[in-house]
Amino acid sequence: MSSSFTAFLNTVILLGVVQGFIMSGLLFFSKKQRYANRLLAALILVITLASFNLYGAHESWFGSPWLNFLSSLLPLVLIMLAGPLIYFYVKAHLDQSFKITKKQRRHFLVVIIDLVPSITVIIFIIGLLLHVFKNSNGPVWGSFIDRYNTYADIPRWASVSLYVWLATRYISTAKKQAAAGNGGQVVNYKWLQQLLRVFLVFQCIWFVFLIPYVIPKYSDKLLDAVDWYPIYIPMAIIVYWLGIKGYMVSQTVGDIKKTAAPVLLPPGTIKQVILLLESAMQQDKLYLNPSLNLDIVAQHTNLPPKTISLVLNQHMRKSFNEYINGYRIEAFKEKVVQPQMDSLTIAGIAYECGFNSQATFQRTFKQVTGISPSEFRKNMLQVH
Repeated sequence: MSSSFTAFLNTVILLGVVQGFIMSGLLFFSKKQRYANRLLAALILVITLASFNLYGAHESWFGSPWLNFLSSLLPLVLIMLAGPLIYFYVKAHLDQSFKITKKQRRHFLVVIIDLVPSITVIIFIIGLLLHVFKNSNGPVWGSFIDRYNTYADIPRWASVSLYVWLATRYISTAKKQAAAGNGGQVVNYKWLQQLLRVFLVFQCIWFVFLIPYVIPKYSDKLLDAVDWYPIYIPMAIIVYWLGIKGYMVSQTVGDIKKTAAPVLLPPGTIKQVILLLESAMQQDKLYLNPSLNLDIVAQHTNLPPKTISLVLNQHMRKSFNEYINGYRIEAFKEKVVQPQMDSLTIAGIAYECGFNSQATFQRTFKQVTGISPSEFRKNMLQVH
């Protein structure tokens, strides 16, 4: 490639970097959809840092040996974070109450794959200071890092692809549930589907580039011919689009939901629905089914799922999960003081009451009662 064309491509990447830093900052401090926007800001920042790393390398880090040294220490390429951030952003956008739990944070542990080069440099520097390694060994360590970075792109590509697929499946499930009735809530599925399509196209481009790149005899020829531009130019375009479109969506979603016209039900219908739901819970004890969902309740009561959602959301001021878990919490309170339950753990009793996740039970119980299940059990046993 000519030097003028290379300069043009570098300028495109630089503009993407500047745009990425600005938009990630705006999204991070946005007051609307704060949690979802912070996840989107983190995703844009991950792409931006990787682009900045390439631009800095092409510009020899602006002739500064210190910047060059810091670039080898600081992990600027953290692509393993991109997949989980896409997936959790989709979840947070669809459910404003969503928060990443401690268990879900494990998804980000794969970032260790991106940290290995920086860790290797740190180990080498410490070895030099302790006179364990010789400076002449530097090329060997550098060669290891180069080879590692080549093959680390395989799990990076696989990770992003996996999470794009998981997010697509999650949206599909959410749309089916919404079709059954979501209490009048307006959800911008189109935006999320566009986001995933963009990343799907990028994954295809990356895959075409990756095949010759990981084959040793073609790797150098590929980089000599086109360098990393087939990957980083699309990344710059993604940053432009993701930042602007994502920010626009974040500023309008709240207004859309506020203007959504509520669906009104006759008082007689509301009363009938409440009676049928109470009968299904109190007499038939449907809440004991750990797989219980809106469709099952609708089939059992012969009520439209949308009608059930409307009554729960608009008249009982509860989500479907809050309504069901309320019965499960009360069942736990009754069972935990029974002598025959002494042999069971708190988690065991929770499962007996219909919970299928200990983390969900612990969180829900504390939200409802203000204390932990173990504290409640201890207090009740003291009373009895």
